[in-house]
Amino acid sequence: MFEKRQFYINGQWVDPIKKHDYFVINPSTEEPCALISLGSDEDTDAAVSAAKAAFPSWAATAPAERKRYVEAILAEFDRRRQEMAEAISIEMGAPIDFSFSAQAGCLDWHLKNFLVAFDEIQWLKPLNSSSPGNMVAQEPIGVVGLITPWNWPMNQVTLKVIPAMLAGCTCVLKPSEEAPLSSMLFAEFVHDAGVPAGVFNLVNGDGVGVGTRLSSHPDVEMISFTGSTRAGRAISKAAAETLKRVTLELGGKGANLVFADADDAAVERGVRHMMSNSGQSCNAPSRMLVERPLYDRAVQIAADVANSITVGPASEHGNHIGPVVNKRQWEQIQGYIEKGIEEGGRVVAGGPGLPQHLNRGYYVRPTVFADVKPGMTIEREEIFGPVLAIMPFDSEEEAVHIANDTPYGLTSYVQTQDASRRNRLSLQLKAGMIEMNGQARAAGSFFGGVKASGRAREGGVWGIEEFLESKAISGWAD
Repeated sequence: MFEKRQFYINGQWVDPIKKHDYFVINPSTEEPCALISLGSDEDTDAAVSAAKAAFPSWAATAPAERKRYVEAILAEFDRRRQEMAEAISIEMGAPIDFSFSAQAGCLDWHLKNFLVAFDEIQWLKPLNSSSPGNMVAQEPIGVVGLITPWNWPMNQVTLKVIPAMLAGCTCVLKPSEEAPLSSMLFAEFVHDAGVPAGVFNLVNGDGVGVGTRLSSHPDVEMISFTGSTRAGRAISKAAAETLKRVTLELGGKGANLVFADADDAAVERGVRHMMSNSGQSCNAPSRMLVERPLYDRAVQIAADVANSITVGPASEHGNHIGPVVNKRQWEQIQGYIEKGIEEGGRVVAGGPGLPQHLNRGYYVRPTVFADVKPGMTIEREEIFGPVLAIMPFDSEEEAVHIANDTPYGLTSYVQTQDASRRNRLSLQLKAGMIEMNGQARAAGSFFGGVKASGRAREGGVWGIEEFLESKAISGWAD
């Protein structure tokens, strides 16, 4: 078992002021895989103090020099990518091959994209061509608190820490206590890259403790949070007293609109996307809306695809899905499956309970419900597991209405060969991201939603600018 009770504060590993030990559980085995310490208010204050002390010199560091440090972090990752994949796999259950390519691979992908976007930032620019002597400066906001989830740990750490550092901010990271090992390894990358002391600090802890302290700390100018909508509301309230900037990336209940003229792979693509990462993605296409002429065939395809997906331990190589993160999550998903059956959904694949070949670990059977009706619990609420709800529609207008009739607004999906329809729907669907016919967002695009999905814009130029403040200057001398 891995034991790491220290925190990374002011450029060194330090012992917690007050120890509150916490076991990290390997969801594949239900056994402890690590012992960490959860931070206290005093630990959090020490990290914020270190970040505050480091801020003036880091903010004054030339952008090119900040970029050099980030490139050095990338070099450390390239050297230790396998270690990162193993850490993520054991802490949250991503199968090792998927962890290596996708979960750990997020760090490489986002970091390189940020380095490209960084060169596009205009730190000082004219207001416009008709207002001589008026300039706009972009400056780092200050000390930022970064709170990240367990489902895509390096994805979110990279989307927050790297742009904050590039912008000239200093930061305190609180990773999820469910999946802290990858973040502690990331701290080693930062340390070995030679990043100045205090620029990056890490304190393990839970939301009630370190999360609340960061959110309400008077010396923290900004909180960037990814997690549940419920927790996002609590953080916003805690941060309001100090009037700090808050950016939230929250839950989702993505609608996937599949029209009768969709390409032959559309349904399978949607099912596999839903089941990827064991359904633990906020942008998962968890509601499949199918045009009536294609509906029966789509249900059969979805059932066949779900039944073909294997489930197994994260330590095994292969193209399978692993467990969900913990017992609480497993029980919650089982409750949703039972609720779906109770409310009249037709199970065409999967169902409640463990897969037949597994009797230990938090494994969920890839489950597909057909004949789901708008308003059912499994249609309204984010399940965060490998559970897909399929329902028919008769017209484009009806599909748009069902898709938009949700508190969430993260990602919507469209499958049709009609180009004018795609363009039309992309503007009618109320979501921060629209992906059509399996085409993913391009490098440099942002990730973020609207409504109860939060309004963060993480990635690319937008992701860096979230950590900057604009200053209007008049009377500038050429």
